[in-house]
Amino acid sequence: MYEEVLVQVPLFSDLTKSELQALAVNCRERDYPAGAKLLQQGESGVGLFILTAGKVRVVQQGPSGDERELGTFERGAVLGELSLLDDLPRTATAIAMEPSRALVIPVWDFRAALRESPEIAIKLLGVLSRRLRSQEQQEARG
Repeated sequence: MYEEVLVQVPLFSDLTKSELQALAVNCRERDYPAGAKLLQQGESGVGLFILTAGKVRVVQQGPSGDERELGTFERGAVLGELSLLDDLPRTATAIAMEPSRALVIPVWDFRAALRESPEIAIKLLGVLSRRLRSQEQQEARG
């Protein structure tokens, strides 16, 4: 059931149906009322969030306390994917602007799936490598 959502996530674009199923079994649906925080800047990342309904505002607080809006995201947006791969704190806060729903892949379940199927990790590295190359090419163009 959740494979249809996961296949739309760019990070998972190279995965086979069975690899997507291995991740999908660990997904959880969560509802957030308006004003609820999905992610909190500075906290440990507990997983990846895929918005399936609603609207979320992402903000980042600077060292002097000033708040900068990073964007507004709707259905299909992916938040927190870096927490699947590193243990660094969240770099922004995501706040539901209206009642919202997200599909969550907990980091511990995701990492267990990688241990079970290292091929998933190799494919994710390929996707991330292409992303980095694309960013480097954009920066080189100016």
